[in-house]
Amino acid sequence: MTITDLPALNASLNALSALFLLLGYRFIKKGNIARHRICLWTAVTTSILFLIFYLIYHYHTGSRSFPGQGRVRILYFAILISHTVLAAFIVPLVLITLTRALKGKFDVHRRIARWTFPLWLYVSLTGVVIYLMLYQIYAP
Repeated sequence: MTITDLPALNASLNALSALFLLLGYRFIKKGNIARHRICLWTAVTTSILFLIFYLIYHYHTGSRSFPGQGRVRILYFAILISHTVLAAFIVPLVLITLTRALKGKFDVHRRIARWTFPLWLYVSLTGVVIYLMLYQIYAP
């Protein structure tokens, strides 16, 4: 694996995180706490791995300019800006949600998870969209 493989790996980690978030949501709705817990720990792990590889990649390569023009450029930056802002916001939100669960404060955990889940899912999925737009669809 080389440094140029990291964007695809990161998109895969984001996609896996989204998948495990959705599975975890499904399991908790069915009352399967054990599987919910496994899925959410897996989502946390894939997100941590994403962050590590993301930082390594950008340390070595810097930023990449989006080559698209016109409306698609506006769309790309709208997705990128919302993704970036929410990605910064989701980290403490995930940590708070996780801490509440680990402390057994499930009533508070449920209330904050109602916000954490859709925002985290959005960040994970838009991470994949950004990768596709930047490295696949509009690659130079």
